[in-house]
Amino acid sequence: MMNEQRSDEAVVEIRSVSKVYRQGKLEVHALRSLDLTVTRGEFTALVGPSGSGKTTTLNLVGGLDAPTSGTILVEGTDLGALGRKELSQLRRDRIGFVFQSYNLIPVLTAYENAEMVMWVQGVSAGERKKRVMDLLGAVGLEGMEDRRPTELSGGQQQRVAIARAIAADPAIVLADEPTANVDSETAEKLISLMEQLNRDRGVTFLFSTHDHRVVERARRVVRMVDGRVEKA
Repeated sequence: MMNEQRSDEAVVEIRSVSKVYRQGKLEVHALRSLDLTVTRGEFTALVGPSGSGKTTTLNLVGGLDAPTSGTILVEGTDLGALGRKELSQLRRDRIGFVFQSYNLIPVLTAYENAEMVMWVQGVSAGERKKRVMDLLGAVGLEGMEDRRPTELSGGQQQRVAIARAIAADPAIVLADEPTANVDSETAEKLISLMEQLNRDRGVTFLFSTHDHRVVERARRVVRMVDGRVEKA
């Protein structure tokens, strides 16, 4: 289903990116001339104190916000050169998101949440069913496809979110504090699950995290301070 071999092919390139937020007359420099490349197959954690720019970096790579200056490329495509519709399509097709608050649609079942991106893409019903059942099985939710988010534990909801994130076979999954709202045992299981997806299915992960368990198991750790890379 996905490329299982790691390569030196750049999935994300961040070139001299700065991000300034203006609050009245106050300027907050969230990123300062940031340079970072993520290659296919990486399992990488962005770490650093609050305010270091981790979440801002993920939001910019995901096209949820735009840099004040600099360039961001996803699979060679300059996000800044895309119109709103093109950017929306790139996010849908090439970028998966896992948020700490899960962001599942409460009226939809686990199956429907996982298939949503493929439904928007126009994937046939038969292919959607095949892929969703495969993914729910892969994340340990076989037999729970008809449950709505309120009928699932926090860890199970995050597993649905992970299945949804990889359903469209994205170039990269951006995971913002994915273990923040679950207990320690569940966090360990989620990290193991994402490791397995990275190893067995070649899914590229870029995390923003304070969780030492994610940091210890990441293959690459990028330390950020004051909007810059301190150590990569």
